[in-house]
Amino acid sequence: MGSVAPLPQQQQPAQKTPKQPLHEVLPPLLLGTATFNYQYVSNPLNPEILPALSIVTRTLELGISAFDTSPYYGPSEQILGAALSHPSNAAKYPRSSYFLVTKAGRIGPSEFDYSPGVDPVLVLGAVRELRRLRDEEGVIRYVGISGYPVTTLCDLAALVRSETGEPLDAVLSYGHFTIQNTTLSTSAVQRFEQAGVDVVLNASMLGMGLLTTRGADAGPMASWHPSPEGLRKAVRSLVGLAQAKGEKLEVVAIRWAMDNWAREGASKGGSVIEGYNPAADASATDNKELAQAHDWSLERRDKIQKLVERMWEALGAEWKDYSWSSPDPGFVNTRKKEEMGVVPLDDGIMEKYSKKKQVR
Repeated sequence: MGSVAPLPQQQQPAQKTPKQPLHEVLPPLLLGTATFNYQYVSNPLNPEILPALSIVTRTLELGISAFDTSPYYGPSEQILGAALSHPSNAAKYPRSSYFLVTKAGRIGPSEFDYSPGVDPVLVLGAVRELRRLRDEEGVIRYVGISGYPVTTLCDLAALVRSETGEPLDAVLSYGHFTIQNTTLSTSAVQRFEQAGVDVVLNASMLGMGLLTTRGADAGPMASWHPSPEGLRKAVRSLVGLAQAKGEKLEVVAIRWAMDNWAREGASKGGSVIEGYNPAADASATDNKELAQAHDWSLERRDKIQKLVERMWEALGAEWKDYSWSSPDPGFVNTRKKEEMGVVPLDDGIMEKYSKKKQVR
């Protein structure tokens, strides 16, 4: 092999400033905006039905400065962007003050732009291209993967590290650490740790609306939610169990998932989760009010845990930790070959970006 002489000193490329690890910059709680979507409400553009601006504003006021979206979530990206850039928010919260997480690949329920069957070769190609955009274009800062089957995510995380020499910044798993499905637990987290993944995010603590008083059979969800009827029926029985204890199913589901993921998901040092960090231990403080709040929180956690254990009994072995197939057997990608790589519903953003790049 030949050697390449070093460039003269004045032509040496500038050294890149090492980026901060994702766990140092990503807040512990993110607002998911999948519900800014026709799949959950009949008309998400109607503020009377879905007050996105109020939701986003209140989120920022509470100090939650990270948002998760996707082009798969219908108009979610546009709705979120409009809320963040609204004069009432833009004046208080500049772009540098919040973190945006979005995705690529899945365009619609049956449309994938590169890997509907999770082809490892295509996934590696996508990760490499995203990292090129990070390193050469500077349009993104961190790269991760997201998907439904946990074992597949674990396998891909290990593959990415072994084939590229660089671990993923993040893995976002959804629907797998809930009161119904705890698959994303210690063993999976350990595999992600072994693959060097910096952040493991637990999304959809309500199982995409399944674990709610309304359930998956009410409203627009009934036509698309992937859960089988047997699981929906079993979950409906949990509503009564919660009500008998003066609780709402969604409150129990969120509280349990955040409490437990804050501990189980943080088994590797420095990991950040899409949940919340429990209040600091107040047992040694002289602040009586804080100590009382701490005691109440522990009592609440114990009550919720006992209720969830009763719910696990009701779900039984058939439906506890049940995961549906993704994609379904026989799935066919409806994305046409000539449409691959084309930005869907292009609103001119890419054209503006290209012109800006030429000016630079």
